[in-house]
Amino acid sequence: METQSYKNHIRYYPPHHFVYYPIVMTFLAFSVYFSFTTEDSLIWAFISGIFVVLFCLAFMLRQHYALTLQNRIVRLELQYRYFSITGKRLEDFEQQLNDDQLFALRFAPDNEFPALTQRALNENLSGTAIKKAIQQWKGDHERV
Repeated sequence: METQSYKNHIRYYPPHHFVYYPIVMTFLAFSVYFSFTTEDSLIWAFISGIFVVLFCLAFMLRQHYALTLQNRIVRLELQYRYFSITGKRLEDFEQQLNDDQLFALRFAPDNEFPALTQRALNENLSGTAIKKAIQQWKGDHERV
């Protein structure tokens, strides 16, 4: 498995990103084209609308449930890691960190995690800044 870093941590689901979306976008392009070039423009405009809805629904539903559950799991993992490393509860100040910051902290290895958490609190680092500050990236290969 490839070593994960800031530059390659985004994952794609090939059937969805490289099959379904291109097909829906192609059908959408053809239906928009036909809505302007045929006499049945109202029907083709309606078909175009259906493809837009299919595209949006697929995008939202594909990730919504998995990400909601994973966000809860990542929070629990961070709480456990912070407690096991420092003996202190992350929950005491977790609400001061936004989701972007918390989810970026999951890539920090144990030796960098407490200090980076403190920096995020003190300097209000963005998630991107936190990820870039990590010296030894801890990959998350299970994220959807």
